[in-house]
Amino acid sequence: MTELAIVELDEQFTDEPGYLDFARIGPIGRPARDEESAQSSLLGRARFGTLASFEEQDARSRAAVATLLGFGPEQVVFQPSTSQAITQALFGIEGEILISTNEYPSVTVAADRAAEALGSLVPVWFTPEHGHVTPDVLRDTLTPDTAAVVVSLVDFRTGYRIDLEEVREVIGDRLLVLDAVQGFGILDVPWHLADVIASGGQKWTRAGVGTGFLALSERGAERIRPVLSGFAALQGSSVDPLETPEPPRGAQAFQLTRPDPVAAARFSASLEELAAVGVGTIGARITENVTRIIDLADEFGLPVVSPRDEAERAGIVVIEPPEHHLTYLAASLHNHGVTVTARGTRVRLSPHATTDEETFAMLRAALISYGTVAV
Repeated sequence: MTELAIVELDEQFTDEPGYLDFARIGPIGRPARDEESAQSSLLGRARFGTLASFEEQDARSRAAVATLLGFGPEQVVFQPSTSQAITQALFGIEGEILISTNEYPSVTVAADRAAEALGSLVPVWFTPEHGHVTPDVLRDTLTPDTAAVVVSLVDFRTGYRIDLEEVREVIGDRLLVLDAVQGFGILDVPWHLADVIASGGQKWTRAGVGTGFLALSERGAERIRPVLSGFAALQGSSVDPLETPEPPRGAQAFQLTRPDPVAAARFSASLEELAAVGVGTIGARITENVTRIIDLADEFGLPVVSPRDEAERAGIVVIEPPEHHLTYLAASLHNHGVTVTARGTRVRLSPHATTDEETFAMLRAALISYGTVAV
């Protein structure tokens, strides 16, 4: 059944061999493209009665996210990106919040902006010694004044995957804000342990840009104030400009405007396909592919600086060649049509469940060329 599901998944995607950059952006598949085409066609014609379809896409996308998280649809609100979802959350938190200086800029900038604008959020910065935000690092950094902790489920630089259960045990009743974009759709984790989950759909779920969500636990909804709450959150309530009603309680309040129905439909189609195949099935195949990349790196003497332990990794492999060899490696990968992310002194490779044998052959050929030039 698992192999059949993977074969069926393969048939839904047409990305070119050599693509190993899903941690940056995932090429969208046939379900998402078909859904986008259908909704755009409806919008282009605007036939009588067809606009009702657009009104349904918000609820559909929230239900699709909720299914994967184990949340209720009312605990989810559509967002166009991880960055906007994180900003929504951080602007509403009061007190000290622990943030690693290694977090993605969407987190660090949002924290600074919230602190500058409102003065109610106090970012407390720390730099993990080895780059990983581990439970031990958090235990040593927490203070009685810490109100919340923000962390990435999978670190975009190092590929390190946190242990949600251990993190929750360490931080206790404090709010746990999770940037999940590098793990949502490929990791089956206890999502209920997080109070805020923010993710975009342009990476591993392969839904394209302009898609994402913010999900809140009951505790998160109670403690986080919906500062950036627009008219759409009121769901059609009449508004007197002299008596604007308070935002509703829950995730709905964290909505500035109505979602793009075409983007929401694209997101829904991708998540529904993912749920049909199974996150566990997809994650298992990604684990195999990551192991193959690590083995190739070892074969050619390339240092792997991302975690090797399956419990501490997801879909990212980070290689750090000798500094004077980085240009050789980047050129070899480019010349053989292998798409990766090169940043600083490191090269990040990120396969998906659909990564095929031709891609691994191209990667091997690139590494043979690199090895020849480096020697």
